Amino acid sequence: MTRLTRRLFGLGAAGLCLAGRATALRAAEPREAPALAARVKEGTLPPLAERLPAEPRIMPLAALRKMPGRHGGTLRMLMGDQRDIRFMTVYGYARLVTFDMAGDLVPDILARVEVEAGRVFTLHLRTGHKWSDGHPFTAEDFRYWWEDVATNARLNRSGPPMPLLVAGEPPEFAVLDATTVRYAWKTPNPMFLPALASAQPQVIAMPAHYMKRFHARHAEPAALAAEIKAAKVRDWGALHERKSRSYRPENPELPTLDPWVNRTHPPAERFVFERNPYFHRVDEQGRQLPYLDRVEMAITASNLIPAKVGAGEADLQARYLRFDNYTFLKEAAKRQGYRVLLWEQGNGAQVALKPNLNAADPVWRALFRDVRVRRALSLGINRKDINEAIFFGLGREAANAVLPESPFYDPAHEQAYARHDPAEANRLLDAAGLARRDLTGTRLLPDGRPALLTVDSSGESTEETDVLQLVAEDWAALGIRLFIRSSQRDVFRRRILAGQCVMSVWHGMDNAIPGPDNEPEDLAPTNFTQAEWPLWGLWAVSGGKEGEKPDLPAAWRLHQLHAAWRVSRTREERAAIWREMLAINAEEVFTIGIVNRTRQPVVVSNRLRNVPETAIFAFEPRAYLGAYLPDTFFYAEGGG
Repeated sequence: MTRLTRRLFGLGAAGLCLAGRATALRAAEPREAPALAARVKEGTLPPLAERLPAEPRIMPLAALRKMPGRHGGTLRMLMGDQRDIRFMTVYGYARLVTFDMAGDLVPDILARVEVEAGRVFTLHLRTGHKWSDGHPFTAEDFRYWWEDVATNARLNRSGPPMPLLVAGEPPEFAVLDATTVRYAWKTPNPMFLPALASAQPQVIAMPAHYMKRFHARHAEPAALAAEIKAAKVRDWGALHERKSRSYRPENPELPTLDPWVNRTHPPAERFVFERNPYFHRVDEQGRQLPYLDRVEMAITASNLIPAKVGAGEADLQARYLRFDNYTFLKEAAKRQGYRVLLWEQGNGAQVALKPNLNAADPVWRALFRDVRVRRALSLGINRKDINEAIFFGLGREAANAVLPESPFYDPAHEQAYARHDPAEANRLLDAAGLARRDLTGTRLLPDGRPALLTVDSSGESTEETDVLQLVAEDWAALGIRLFIRSSQRDVFRRRILAGQCVMSVWHGMDNAIPGPDNEPEDLAPTNFTQAEWPLWGLWAVSGGKEGEKPDLPAAWRLHQLHAAWRVSRTREERAAIWREMLAINAEEVFTIGIVNRTRQPVVVSNRLRNVPETAIFAFEPRAYLGAYLPDTFFYAEGGG
C-alpha cells in the first residue's frame, strides 16, 4: 500500500492495523452469543469461527472509551411511521467505509482500500465475509449491482448515481478476483468514498444470489411472472426495486450486512430486528457484535412518543423528542429508571434566516444582494435574549458556522456579525439606501413601499415561530416589520424556487462537524432546494440548462471552489477549499444563523451501557446514534 493512499484517506494505515489485530484474534477462541448457541448445537447454524470473516473487524473498546459488554437483551424504540425503520440502517452504521470520530475515513465492511492519484479505488473485501443468510459476500455482488442494476436502463433510466460520475462520466469497473474490485476514473473523484460512508449510503453492492430471481436477465420467465403477480406490481423493474430496498429494510428476506436483520413484514405496529449471525465485528475479547439480541421498534403516533417515553416504553429514544420535552422527561426519569442526556445538535445553526437572493421581487432581491443589508439584519438580532428565552441559555449565540469538533472551526467565523449592535445595523441600512422612514418609523424601500418583510416557514416547528417572534421585535427597532407565513413543506419549497418567498426560516448547514472529505455543498449554490439562492442552485445541478448563472462575485467564487473540491486529489487541497469557502460565507452572511449547539434530549435506560453521556446529534457525518456504535451497547446484569 502506498504512502499516498494513507495520506489521502487515512485508510491504508487503518487497514493494516485491522488485519494485524484480526491475526491475533484467530489464535483465541471466538465467543458465541448465547442466543445463537442452541442453533449451533442443533446444526442449523455454523459455529462462530465459520461465520466470521477470516479477518473480522476488531472494535478497540478501550480506545473508544467503552466497556467490554455481555450478550443478550431487547432494546425498545418508538417511531412515528413505519417508514422510520430506515433508522435501523442509519443507527447500525455498517458501511464499506465509515467516518471515525476524528472525521477520517476507515475501512469497516471492507478490509482495506487502495487509492491512486485520487481516481483509482481498489476495494478489498474480507475473505470469508458472509451475508446475513450465510451466503458469501464477494466481488460478484459488486458486479451484479454495476452491470445489472446501475447501468440497466429499466432500473436506472438516468444511468449510474452522481457519486459514480465525474464530469458526467462513469468509472471503469473491474473484478480483479473474488474479493477485489476496482473503480477507475480519468480524473479524481473525492465524492466516492464519502458517499459510501454516508448516513444514507450509496449502494454499490447487492446480494446477487438473492436478487437475480427478480431480474429479467437472470430469472426464469415463468417464475419471474409469478413473482410479479404475487407482489401486485406492474413489471419486473418495480419488483426488483421493492425487493432490493436496503436503506428502508422492508423486505425481511433481503440479506444484509447490518448488525440486526428485520424479521417483520410491513404493515405492522411493531418491527423486530434480530442479531445478524454473520456480522463482521467482534470486541477485543472475541465476542461477536452486536451485544444486543434484538431491537423492537414500535410504531405509534408521533405526538404521543414523548408521553410514551415518559411512561417507560422505550429504552433508547431521541427521534420525536424535542428540547421542550426535557422538563417532562426529566420529572419521569427516576420513576421509570432512565436518564435524560442532552447531546448537542450538529447543525451550523438550529434556526437560521435565509434571504432569497433570487427573489422575484426586484427590490428585495437587490437589497439582499447588498452585503450591508445582510450584515445589518444579522447585527440587529439579540441572540442572547433568544438563547435565554427559547433554549434556557444552553445554546451558543452564533452565526451559521462549523462546531469546535471540526478541524475547520474558527471562533471568528462563529461570531462574524453575530453580536447585537443596533447602532451599526442602523448605519448599514441607512448606507444601503433605506434611510427614509414613514410616520410609524418603518423604513421605506427604494420604491416607496414600507419595509414589510414576510418570512416563510414550513410550519413544522413551534420553536421556529417562537424565535421569529423575538426577531420581529428586534427588527422592528430597526424599522423593518417582520411577518410570518406558514405553509406545508411542498408548498414552501415551491414558493422558494418560484421566487415568491423573499426570506425563509430553516436550519443552518446540515453538517457542522465536517472534515476535508465531506463535500462542502451547503456552502455554495449546488441545489434548487437551497432557500438563499434556489435559481443559482438549479443552474448548478442542471449543468447550466435551467435556473440562473450566479452573477454575484462571492457566490460565483463559491461555485468555483465547490467545483474544485469535486476534482481535488488530496485532503490538503480539500481542506484549503473548505477554509476559503467558510471564510467567504462568514463575511458575506448568506445565511443568518441565530443559535447553534442547542440540545437534543436522548433518553437512555439506566441498565443500558456504552451510550456516551455527551455527544453530537447529527445525521451527517455521525448517523445520529450510529457513530457511537450501537452494536457495542449492552445491558448490565439482569437488564434487557
